[in-house]
Amino acid sequence: MNVERFDPTTCFTPEEMAAVRARSDVTGLLCVAHGWIVIGCAMALYALWPNPLTFLAAVVIIGSRQLGLAILMHDAAHGVLMRTHWLNEWVSQWFCAYPVGADTISYRHYHLKHHRSTQQPDDPDLGLSAPFPITRASYRRKFIRDITGQTGFKQRKFQFQRAWGEKGLTFAQHVSSFWNKLGGVLTTNFILLAILTALGKPHYYLMFWLLPNMTWQMVITRIRNIAEHAVVPDNNDVFRNARTTYASWWVRALIAPYWVNYHVDHHLLFYVPCYNLPRLHGMLLAKGFGERLEIRANYRDVLTQAMSKPEPAPQPA
Repeated sequence: MNVERFDPTTCFTPEEMAAVRARSDVTGLLCVAHGWIVIGCAMALYALWPNPLTFLAAVVIIGSRQLGLAILMHDAAHGVLMRTHWLNEWVSQWFCAYPVGADTISYRHYHLKHHRSTQQPDDPDLGLSAPFPITRASYRRKFIRDITGQTGFKQRKFQFQRAWGEKGLTFAQHVSSFWNKLGGVLTTNFILLAILTALGKPHYYLMFWLLPNMTWQMVITRIRNIAEHAVVPDNNDVFRNARTTYASWWVRALIAPYWVNYHVDHHLLFYVPCYNLPRLHGMLLAKGFGERLEIRANYRDVLTQAMSKPEPAPQPA
């Protein structure tokens, strides 16, 4: 079921549209490089000053950049991270998607269905938003599962089982299926392990790659999913079935990297690169769309609404 589209030509000039749609190989590469540089610096922070505080900081910072790489992969799936097509595809796969266990191409096929049917019964992402609002106790249980790695382990187990293939295949067919689906993921992670081993820090792969990926990234991915579509005012209104959430610099650094918080803006014009979304948001406000857009002041407001379901009354003894 398709949602009515926003027609930007009714309010934006061709020059304005060209400005927000402009893609740049340099900017896209700088975004990807930024993610990896921050990851390297977080590991270096702990290497120079090893203590519980720097360990915790590194896990949180790296987990946020791992989500950031997934967000940049998302832009590439829309074909807008970079101007040059082959560069957009290659960099996205090998430096964004594969390292965090994803795949740009398969994600693209899945994700574009979400844009065609946002918050409709056939939206493949509806299960991420439909259960809300929930109780505080329910969210607390989800947070514990996320931060302790239970959610990440469950997702990876399902991913590996699906890659292994259905029952009835020969061993060789299983291996072929597994490699076809996860070969890039295994290769990039082996390269990362090899680099850390060459630097004399092979244990950093567990401490500062797998651990953040299985814990903090899971926590903020859930927050991202809640903020984007949970408890939106109108599932059938393109201005209100997704949400933009304003974020301070530290929230952008640790929870909402690479302008992912401008989500209703992204749904209105999904061919705008993430690095142009703040400009698009300003243009929408300048054109008088502010009152129509679903906007929240911060993530705390969103989570408060998402956890607004009353706790069930205690049953009589």
